[in-house]
Amino acid sequence: MTERESHRAYPEIVRRMDTVLDAIAAICRVVTGISLVVLTVIFGWLVFGRYVLNATPTWVEQVALLLVMTIAFLGAAVGTHEHWHLSVTMMRTTASVRVRLILVVITDVMMAGFGALMLWYGAQLTMFKWGSMIPLIDLPEGLRSLPLTISGGLIMLFTLGHLVRLALGYDLRSDSIE
Repeated sequence: MTERESHRAYPEIVRRMDTVLDAIAAICRVVTGISLVVLTVIFGWLVFGRYVLNATPTWVEQVALLLVMTIAFLGAAVGTHEHWHLSVTMMRTTASVRVRLILVVITDVMMAGFGALMLWYGAQLTMFKWGSMIPLIDLPEGLRSLPLTISGGLIMLFTLGHLVRLALGYDLRSDSIE
């Protein structure tokens, strides 16, 4: 039985919100996992091509850069959802319950704002660079900043979900409640 299942009964809105956010996080984990496998395979091909075939596949570096961006940014968004990314809690855990609640709200609002800025400026950058092509793989340059944009939107969404749970009294983060 998970922590969520053992907790008191949730209102329908919280259950639905959790279902949607958990599904989005699961999709992100699958995409990052597949990206990591593809990254490993193409670097294996790079090594094989360079040292066995004596013909280095030049496209690997460009594809690897796209994959690393995907892994890093989607991983950061999932970490925000699951409470293990960007979590410095020493000050919050030593504070009183009332101060801790205020610090949690401030942190969540700042994270949502940070996600919104990533979304906004990432979208601007993606649109600006979409017209030019990445050398060697002939894909739009805007793909490099697309993971930043998506991650910003997800960080904002996941953090707003935390704020909704907190406002309704169903926040399960151990450092924000007694």
